[in-house]
Amino acid sequence: MDAFKKILIVPVFFLIIFTSLISLMSGCNDNNITDNSSMTDDEYISTIAINTAFSGNSDDDDNLFSSEVFDFDSDGPVSDDPGSDTPIDSVLKWGRRILDVNVNTEITNVGDSIKNVLVTRTVTGNFIIIGYINGILDSTIKPFTQQQRRIINFKRTNRHHHPRHNWRVYEYSAIDGNTTTPQTGKDNIIINKVEFYNNNELVLTLNGPDFTTNFFRAGFFGGHNMNEADAGESFKMMVYLTSNQSETDAVSYHWPRNSNGHQRVRFDLVSEIPNGNGFDRVFEKTIEIFHQHRHGRHNAFISANTNSSLFDNDPNLLSSTYMGFPYRVR
Repeated sequence: MDAFKKILIVPVFFLIIFTSLISLMSGCNDNNITDNSSMTDDEYISTIAINTAFSGNSDDDDNLFSSEVFDFDSDGPVSDDPGSDTPIDSVLKWGRRILDVNVNTEITNVGDSIKNVLVTRTVTGNFIIIGYINGILDSTIKPFTQQQRRIINFKRTNRHHHPRHNWRVYEYSAIDGNTTTPQTGKDNIIINKVEFYNNNELVLTLNGPDFTTNFFRAGFFGGHNMNEADAGESFKMMVYLTSNQSETDAVSYHWPRNSNGHQRVRFDLVSEIPNGNGFDRVFEKTIEIFHQHRHGRHNAFISANTNSSLFDNDPNLLSSTYMGFPYRVR
């Protein structure tokens, strides 16, 4: 009987190993879509620009592109950061819940060594607000559509039959976006520029109103022009905008999902000057990189919402302008 068990165990053992290897090889082929040598250069570049990366290294710039939608509030209402002021009026939580994302890419060739890709994402979802209405805890849902754009430029690094060995991300822009329904964000709020300060020294300015004119050099090509900080460090941001709203806009800084979920903190209004039928407003906030923040490159966002977007339960009143930028935690 013991001899029979030994004879049976050996083939079964090798069968398990063989099956595992086949499964592993199959899994690698399914997941690593950038190894598909049948892709054309443009197909490969479009894939990188919207939904994959060269590797799993969180410090690779191309990881930014596939996650840019979900680095912005995407899972529904959350509270403002506990370190910020008490939420205005009766609003307790608010945020977006993404339902669908449509992506379009337009590739422009510059000679045979540069390919510029305009990536346009049209996002639909629900803007959800939880708060007290007439003393009763209630929720409001505002269906919305928003559109955001980012430009990604690729540079040829080789002339190989496999496109993966030919092209690398060279530089990429900040993100420019706004709601298109129920209201067009930029009809009401224009973000003119964002400034970054370290130790009260201006280190970076991103200019609007079209933030895709601001470019960041990829790390592979030695780029270091994004805001960088160690965990635990802090930096200050100033947001300059023009609004046609008499009530103060709600301007917020959003940073991506981590073990504690999405995080958001409200900016403070520091100046307001009448300008025609509207106002020029300046908002300020000092942001601390929390100690458990994941290292690598990430997308952060600044949103400017009209007051009625948050504090009126009319679903037709939702107007938001936003911009996104990369930052690096060392």
